[in-house]
Amino acid sequence: MSQERAEGVRLVRVDAGSDGQRVDNFLLRELKGVPKSRIYRLLRKGEVRINKGRAKADYRLQLGDEVRIPPVRMSEEEVAPPPPDALLQRIEQAILFEDDGLIVVNKPAGLAVHGGSGLSFGLIEALRQMRPDARFLELVHRLDRDTSGLIMVAKKRSALVTLHAALRGDGVDKRYLALVVGQWPKRKLRVEAALEKNTLKSGERVVRVSATGKQALTEFRVVEPFAAATLVEARPITGRTHQIRVHAQFGGHPIAGDEKYCDRDHLARFRELGLRRLFLHAAELTIDWQGRPLTFTAELPPELRQFLEVLRKSL
Repeated sequence: MSQERAEGVRLVRVDAGSDGQRVDNFLLRELKGVPKSRIYRLLRKGEVRINKGRAKADYRLQLGDEVRIPPVRMSEEEVAPPPPDALLQRIEQAILFEDDGLIVVNKPAGLAVHGGSGLSFGLIEALRQMRPDARFLELVHRLDRDTSGLIMVAKKRSALVTLHAALRGDGVDKRYLALVVGQWPKRKLRVEAALEKNTLKSGERVVRVSATGKQALTEFRVVEPFAAATLVEARPITGRTHQIRVHAQFGGHPIAGDEKYCDRDHLARFRELGLRRLFLHAAELTIDWQGRPLTFTAELPPELRQFLEVLRKSL
């Protein structure tokens, strides 16, 4: 990547390592420590130029583009704190696979996949700090902050394109373990209901079943029944926001510990038994990668395994 400097302004020529990357993510790497809100403000005001023209945050860079990056001065309050070393070490230990194009991580619950909405960093920001020489790091898909388990991060534009195509087809198989309220019927194998994003008056974002929403399909299988709950395997055929959580609720059996889609009485009952988080875990991932099938597994975190033991003893 070639660079020129002119009175504090940098002119950066996009190389193959950044080809296809969103310009906002590119700037987050080039302007380390600058908050996302400041990045977006620079783009809105036209201070960042691509080939001498304005660009929106979702513009994907192309090989040979010239990016004008202005000097940015920040007060101490504006500087985003880096992820703590303890978290970086935890993520390093959670990496299950890494080659020149792909990282697979067993994400812990409570960690967002990216910063924003009051969060200064998430998984992707931490990985960018851990891999400073990686010119391209992008999330292939997402997990909710409170969901643990397997997630993919692409290290090349070509890998991202390949995996996105696989996700749109049948080249990726994702299996989740979820504990749902009540007795899930063994005959209920599929929930097919269109989903639509909504924003409440409070500003909270939720997803609802709606005839005008996007088509969504989840397959369910009973793994282990309990007196007041059922451990199920959920296989999302489509990849909509909150899909498994809303389909479980729509099927009459919301996920235990789900503060967004489970009613207060059930939340309180499971909290009394010791459940302190959403019981949803991305447990298995199968992909076709570089000509061969790869399967990754992540066992339930200790707190979820312990909660299942509590339920077994109560039978």
